[in-house]
Amino acid sequence: MADEQEEREITVSTRETTIPSGDGTVWADISHLLSSACNELRDGEMVHGDNFSLFAAMSALEIMDPKMDSGMENGQYHSIDEAIEGGAAPVPLSTDKTEDVLCILDIMDHLLACEATWHKGHSLAQTVFSCIYLLRLDRTSSHPLLHSFFRIVRATCNAVIAVVSEARTHEEEDLFTMAYGLPLGGEKDERFLSTLNAVEETLCRQLRACKSPAAKKTAVEDQEPLQTNPDLEEGFCRALLCRLRFRKHYYHILMCMRRPQGRGFELAKKHISSCLIEVEHMRKSADFLRSIGCLTCKDAAPVETTASSRHPVGFDANLNARTSAPAPPRAIKTLSWDMALEYFKKLLQDLDIICSFSLDPLLEKVLQFIVEFQKLQPDLVARAHLQALLFQEGKLYGRDPIFLVICKASALPESMKDIDIQKNEAVVQLGQFLINLLRILCTNVAWQRRKLGKVLQDWRVIYVQLELAFREQFGELSGMSDENVCIRLARHVLIWVEEQTYWIALRFLSLGFDLDLYSSNEYCMVYWYLYVVLVKLAEKTHLKQLSAADSAAKRKGKKKRDSVVDTKDYRIPPAVMLLQCYICLAEGLAMILQMLAALRNELKLFQHVGPFNTEYERFSQHFEHLQKACLPDHISYHSFKDYTAQARLSTLVMYNHFKDAQKIVKELKKSFASDSDKMAELRCIEQVAERNSIALNVINRVGVLDSTLKISLEFTYHPNFAVAVVKRS
Repeated sequence: MADEQEEREITVSTRETTIPSGDGTVWADISHLLSSACNELRDGEMVHGDNFSLFAAMSALEIMDPKMDSGMENGQYHSIDEAIEGGAAPVPLSTDKTEDVLCILDIMDHLLACEATWHKGHSLAQTVFSCIYLLRLDRTSSHPLLHSFFRIVRATCNAVIAVVSEARTHEEEDLFTMAYGLPLGGEKDERFLSTLNAVEETLCRQLRACKSPAAKKTAVEDQEPLQTNPDLEEGFCRALLCRLRFRKHYYHILMCMRRPQGRGFELAKKHISSCLIEVEHMRKSADFLRSIGCLTCKDAAPVETTASSRHPVGFDANLNARTSAPAPPRAIKTLSWDMALEYFKKLLQDLDIICSFSLDPLLEKVLQFIVEFQKLQPDLVARAHLQALLFQEGKLYGRDPIFLVICKASALPESMKDIDIQKNEAVVQLGQFLINLLRILCTNVAWQRRKLGKVLQDWRVIYVQLELAFREQFGELSGMSDENVCIRLARHVLIWVEEQTYWIALRFLSLGFDLDLYSSNEYCMVYWYLYVVLVKLAEKTHLKQLSAADSAAKRKGKKKRDSVVDTKDYRIPPAVMLLQCYICLAEGLAMILQMLAALRNELKLFQHVGPFNTEYERFSQHFEHLQKACLPDHISYHSFKDYTAQARLSTLVMYNHFKDAQKIVKELKKSFASDSDKMAELRCIEQVAERNSIALNVINRVGVLDSTLKISLEFTYHPNFAVAVVKRS
């Protein structure tokens, strides 16, 4: 079945790129290639020709994927009215009180599973609004508990759609914000919260009453029990309370996080803490509800979307299918209740991290926070809240103008924010590019890498435009006096733009490791390119630091001759030293891979043999965006080819760059002692350097010509820098 699926993918994928036959066409039987590919391909992989682009791959039909292959599934009912007339959404839910409470809990649990499924990118109409009671909210007006619960669910959906739409992250999942005319409105006020609070208070009184031994024998006069069995009353009260409280706290989290400039973060953190407690209470209630559910439906097949394992009342996943899209009805697999709890627990933890951010105005800190946050693999909703925090009214956090952020990133004082240069068209455009960059960094890694590759050319072009604009306004930058504030600003901004461009290039290359885009026979070119980019980034970062130190000395009134950095006392900044660590790792790994290239050149080992892309084509595919942006200058496939073609075993000098990295790490630990993220990164670098150093010593001692020696690369300690593993076969 898997082989048939892959063959269908290949047929559909290459349909648009078929070359028409002619007199000079020569046909060849490739059945054996397709058969071999089907046996070797894993899930998600595709076979494609040289002219099959990434766009074509994204447009290809993926068989059996519910988001791309609509499939065909017909529901029992064709309209809401028909479903109601058929008894699909009864009011009251049951004539038996115990059964009625169980049905309410099943609805709450299934709605939670539907909401998590919606967050994962499926249609709102076929997940949350598969609930008939939500589509006809007036039917539950006589039931305060259910009515208030449905209203807060609808208000929560509204809040999530609003933040995702404003952050424009919904482009990743086109279905997310489409409402298809569903009754989402009507919750402009929060009167439903007063009803919900009243219901919660009633349940609390009932819980206190059923805890006393006398309550199980004698009914309390002013308190009607939820159901008829006194032994089950406490369990039902607790199960209902934790679900209602979770909904209430979750809604307050969304509202608090929407307050401008992060003013609601402290209160949101309190609600997040309460919400996480209720999630655990919900999990604990599962055993009680499952035991009751087994007694009430012995013959029915269990389901995974409710804690009781019972089928929920009042749902039809295909009821809105015809209004969802101009396509056949989808067959959506709803997440299980346990998976939904895990999803919301992860979402709450991610939101808590966002609320804990110090809102530092320094761009370096902002970039570091986003990159570290993305390592946690946050989902769409969490990333939308992060983007909504970063930009409000065109300002960082809604308070810091973008030009001021650029001034601080360029190591210039705040006093320069009022100068006329900020009105320059190129400077204004630079601010827009920075906003766009931060927005891109908040998207998922696959989307992020594609966008970063495209904006690299924009940053190269804006550098040229800024240089021309500054030259027209101030004359030749190199011939003007450094005392001119505008000239200093121009130079600092130009240096920073170059540094930022190479930072984007580094991020672009790093994401290739996260997405597993590089195969083992491509690591040589990847680490070689990573090395040259890191060298240029370290150079620009160092130049910026020197310019900042020089400007700081001038501002303190020192004489020009005293402001020159004393090479004896000067210390390389920690940021530059960290880049030097990366350079040592990349250069060391490139050295090992160059050794393999030497074996390939002289002994014809490790040759890449295959019917598909050549080395040049793979180089172009991985680094096309960098090449178009000329990053770095004068670097091309021919440069890489010269690097590997000249590799010879007789002339290969096996210098241990990993020992240099270890020395730098020891010095950096003092500088980053208070930064937990940097210390964790240094520990990873230290482990990679230590093990690669040992591997290099083994290779030098035994000799690469030993036929029993096998060398492989594993990403055990760092996502971007591999560890060479040397074994005897």
